[in-house]
Amino acid sequence: MTRLTPEELEAARGLQLPDVAGDGLRVLFCGINPGLMSAATGHHFARPGNRFWPVLHLSGFTPRQLKPSEQEELLSYGLGITNVVARTTARADELSPAEYREGGRLLTEKVARLKPAWLAVVGVTAYRSAFGEPRARIGPQERTIGGSRVWALPNPSGLNAHWSTAAMAEEYARLRDASADPA
Repeated sequence: MTRLTPEELEAARGLQLPDVAGDGLRVLFCGINPGLMSAATGHHFARPGNRFWPVLHLSGFTPRQLKPSEQEELLSYGLGITNVVARTTARADELSPAEYREGGRLLTEKVARLKPAWLAVVGVTAYRSAFGEPRARIGPQERTIGGSRVWALPNPSGLNAHWSTAAMAEEYARLRDASADPA
């Protein structure tokens, strides 16, 4: 991976990162918002240290660990990626409560249109903020969006020290099993 300068990363602020999505996915993973590295490279979860790609593989969603640059391969597995908030920032704590609420509203519209079987929000705090559910816990949620079920997953950021990679993979595997069940 090419090293980006601080100036190149800062120039990524305000860039839009297109979704990797399509109609009728098995799982639409939803990050909080694009980071500078992701916006600069054009690839979701691109920051070194982010555990999304290793966890996706360890949980059995993908047969091998994909690189961020291979994100389009997710579609062949019935998987996709979007974000709660489109605005690129260096850190998620730069987002306002209003941005989360508006992101939840826009995400609801997107999910109703795309109709994935599951929406998986990677970050329970982001889920709580976007959908006004302060008591939500990791795991399946009571909320549905159209016919789509909702699951809150641990945030794969390397900054989330509360979850080991192995424990995170176990939680993602629970979703993988649920998403494979036609019921």
